[in-house]
Amino acid sequence: MISRQWRGLCKPEHAQAYVEHLQGETFPAIRKISGFLSASILRRQTYEGIEFLVVTQWESIESIHGFAGAEVVPAKVQKMMIEYDHVVRHFEIVV
Repeated sequence: MISRQWRGLCKPEHAQAYVEHLQGETFPAIRKISGFLSASILRRQTYEGIEFLVVTQWESIESIHGFAGAEVVPAKVQKMMIEYDHVVRHFEIVV
């Protein structure tokens, strides 16, 4: 299994809208991709803003290709962010 991880620092006033975007648009779309297993939203308050770590789990690196070709950060989400990862991280789940 593969864990796909993306981090973004959100403007505090847009934090709820970002969660709604993930739950209403991103997650429903990726649930349709073969090999998708699960998704989590991790959040913490920092001095600079609200930091999010979006973690999805996949059966294999090949199964991510249906999602990985998509734009990582849509334009409307970029406006919500202070900074964000331009490259996602993939980890093999060992245990």
